[in-house]
Amino acid sequence: MTVLNTPIFSNLLYLLLVAGLWLAALAIVSPGTGTLEVLAFFALAGAGLGTLILPPNGWAVIVLILGAVFLVLSLRMKRVEIWLGLSAVAFCLGSVFLFRLEEGGPAVHPLLAILVSLMTLGFFWLAIRNAILAHQVRPTIDPAFVVNQIGEVRTAIDPTGSVYVAGELWTARADAPIAIGASVRVLGREGLILSVEPIEPSEDDISGEGG
Repeated sequence: MTVLNTPIFSNLLYLLLVAGLWLAALAIVSPGTGTLEVLAFFALAGAGLGTLILPPNGWAVIVLILGAVFLVLSLRMKRVEIWLGLSAVAFCLGSVFLFRLEEGGPAVHPLLAILVSLMTLGFFWLAIRNAILAHQVRPTIDPAFVVNQIGEVRTAIDPTGSVYVAGELWTARADAPIAIGASVRVLGREGLILSVEPIEPSEDDISGEGG
């Protein structure tokens, strides 16, 4: 029996596969610098090379593919927990039964398979689920909510100053000077700075003041 055909090798190969699945799931739900993607690629590639030594179960490969499909669906469909649960279960079953002994049966030690499967279920529920839910949360306040709102100048705008709009004090700028106390309309927003214009009083207001 060579080293590559020992139970230790098959268990290490199983752990490499599970690590690749964890990293790939994180990369899918939290894309970032590419580090996770690279690590997942090498881990899964290493596990894939292991199938040249340990004969794989074809049906387990299909189950792993279904797990990936369920994971993608959890990002796009409602009831995240259901799709994510199906994905985690599929990954657990597929990884445990992917490698088999020449005489048949899984090559992974049963206790290791149970422990790692429980860890995988917990990882998907805590880490992956929270990451998906965080991405699905939409801002409660529209960043452009102040546009077209009416505000009051608190410090003279020349060319920048401050205005009180929608219950908050904002930095504002205008094309022409605007005095303190004047009413302004918000034209746009660039970061934390508002573009405003003065609101000219109507003829009725002017005549009312003159009377």
